[in-house]
Amino acid sequence: MDVVLEADRLGKRYGNNWALRDCSLRLPAGRIAALVGPNGAGKSTLLHLAVGLLRPDAGTVRVFGESPYDNRGSLADIGFVAQDTPLYRDFTAAELVTAGAKLNQRWDGDLARNRLAQLGIPPDRPVGKLSGGQRAQVALALALAKRPRLLLLDEPVASLDPLARREFLQSLMGSVADAGTTVLLSSHLLADLERVCDYLIVLNAARVQLLGAADDIVADHRRLVGPRHDGGPIGGVAAVVRASHTDRQSTLLVRTDGPITDPSWTVREVALEDLILAYLADVDSTTSHSAWGVPA
Repeated sequence: MDVVLEADRLGKRYGNNWALRDCSLRLPAGRIAALVGPNGAGKSTLLHLAVGLLRPDAGTVRVFGESPYDNRGSLADIGFVAQDTPLYRDFTAAELVTAGAKLNQRWDGDLARNRLAQLGIPPDRPVGKLSGGQRAQVALALALAKRPRLLLLDEPVASLDPLARREFLQSLMGSVADAGTTVLLSSHLLADLERVCDYLIVLNAARVQLLGAADDIVADHRRLVGPRHDGGPIGGVAAVVRASHTDRQSTLLVRTDGPITDPSWTVREVALEDLILAYLADVDSTTSHSAWGVPA
């Protein structure tokens, strides 16, 4: 399995506070991965470390097997759209495409121009006068024009209305599918990510809580409803992620390691969004055991 992005006990500290801590993960090539977590979880910090804009205070990060801040040549294979989609607002889209050709070793200006034309974005209007959705599409077109092997997107749709978000994600999917680009898309909009992503990284309280193929994660979790349960092992249950109780009944969200054969439990499937929210709801409950799927 080719690994595009790898972190080993990666950490970044601001003063006495860790923005990211003990972050270990591997992102396989060819995936469209969701990077999920609440504000302040460390998502932007991770992405900035991956592109060499920050240096770690602990651990290591490698992109294509190289350190992004020691080997700047690897950056030619990375496309990055930051959270605020930074663009020269007085430049037109056409001028930004021309500038990109002078700043990048590998540049496909025709790809960018064709994308902007298909989206109806005027090439001769300063990007500062475009809508938020149009600016996001310009930033994506410029990132794709690098023909990157890895595309990192930091909350690119957070400020967009639902229709603009859907159009952005649809255009993203169409572009990367043909090129085989690996994508890491940061967002807290779970419904949008569930439609487009096949790999999942959940960050909470500066640490990785979930990591792996989305289908595998869902398949290995179940919701159990049965008689009041105050502890003790349950056959087929590796860990209880979340529990709620009444006087006579318990509802458990569990990670399984085999079939649940006890007839006193009703076993139900779990939607990916509900599963993510359960891991995010209570940090203590998820850090009391090893985070699911995180490499040792």
